[in-house]
Amino acid sequence: QLRLVESGGGLVQAGGSLRLSCAVSGSMFSGNVMAWHRQAPGKQRELVATIAGAGRINYADFVMGRFTISRDNGKNTVYLQMNSLKPEDTAVYYCWSSSYGWGQGTQVTVSS
Repeated sequence: QLRLVESGGGLVQAGGSLRLSCAVSGSMFSGNVMAWHRQAPGKQRELVATIAGAGRINYADFVMGRFTISRDNGKNTVYLQMNSLKPEDTAVYYCWSSSYGWGQGTQVTVSS
């Protein structure tokens, strides 16, 4: 059963924006820690941002104010707004839930 479904990835030019969404099936969403990770070709998966159930947020250093993580507990959805995208942001972006694990990922490709 697929618990986490990501959407919103795609191809964008450098400097552009994308908004990723992760819809979660399950009754425990509001208490979950949610996170976005990414994995570029040939590289290890890395943390992008986390958001706790109460809203505390942490970002990886490379985000540098370009990305914003948010959540809507009424919709069981977590978002990642990505602005000022760079070619090095190209990766598969994965949603993660402390209760339900990983989503299948959505591809983000940033062209130069």
